[in-house]
Amino acid sequence: MATKVVLDFEKPLFELEAKLDEMRQVLRTSKRDQLPSGPELLDQEIEALEVKVDMLRRSIYKNLTRWQKVQLARHPERPYTLDYIFMMTRDFVELSGDRHYSDDKAIIGGFARIEDNTGFSQPVMIIGHQKGRDTKSNLHRNFGMAQPEGYRKALRLMKLAEKFRKPVITLIDTPGAFPGIEAEERGQAEAIARNLFEMAKLTVPIICVIIGEGASGGAIGIGVGNRVLMAENGWYSVISPESCSSILWRSWNFKEQAAEALQLTADDLLAQGIIDRIIPEPLGGAHKDPEMMAASLKTILIEELRVLLSKKPEELVSGRIEKFSSMGVWKEEE
Repeated sequence: MATKVVLDFEKPLFELEAKLDEMRQVLRTSKRDQLPSGPELLDQEIEALEVKVDMLRRSIYKNLTRWQKVQLARHPERPYTLDYIFMMTRDFVELSGDRHYSDDKAIIGGFARIEDNTGFSQPVMIIGHQKGRDTKSNLHRNFGMAQPEGYRKALRLMKLAEKFRKPVITLIDTPGAFPGIEAEERGQAEAIARNLFEMAKLTVPIICVIIGEGASGGAIGIGVGNRVLMAENGWYSVISPESCSSILWRSWNFKEQAAEALQLTADDLLAQGIIDRIIPEPLGGAHKDPEMMAASLKTILIEELRVLLSKKPEELVSGRIEKFSSMGVWKEEE
């Protein structure tokens, strides 16, 4: 059985939950008339502890720091791209290879159908970063860090979607593009830049979703969309807190301060106009109830698709370019 991952700030809650489980176990397995304090008193103690656990849970998860949200976004039990695809869509057909070098397993994609019980049914091209669950699968997926062939595969699939007039959905969850020298030799920067250029003028709707981590060019390489959505406990930034800390302070020990300075949470980015909408997560993070999280994301995606599918191709392109051109703050000198 896999060991449960408990983050540092969750330990007080985990200890209380363990005590609550122990008391419930005693109540279940012991004869009620043999309990030292009596069954009624134990029932009262359990009820009081349940209230305390609920209050502590809400107190912790409703007041997370930016660094704590970074930790939640990296939680190894969070749903990844393939999890969302299988929970939200049907008839998924994975397409492989960039037709130049190889097939990058850190990015997966293919056609699928998204539908609801109101009669909405729409084929889409869905593309995203994919991480692994253990050492072997993480090595296979390169820890979700795509190489140039991954971004070229993503672009090939987007162009295929454009050819058949199908919307594109991208799911972003990466610690960054692969930084190895072999990736640079094969044109990592050019591949990402080409994606930015081509996505800006794609004539079909594009919806981008940050489902976990969104770091640097690795994220923006499939992140230019008409609508940019973000999970409540995700993060999205030009650099990770650890790398920022190592540059500014020459040490990783200031990652919490770096996270605060970077303002990389969903609330921060919505206020800055970088993202358009926040996807609420179950209390404690998406991994606490992946089915609920997938259902929420699916509902929001269908809402957004209904709007975007009614727009003309030229409206989609001009709106996308205007959206990204208006980001940031600047001052013109006369």
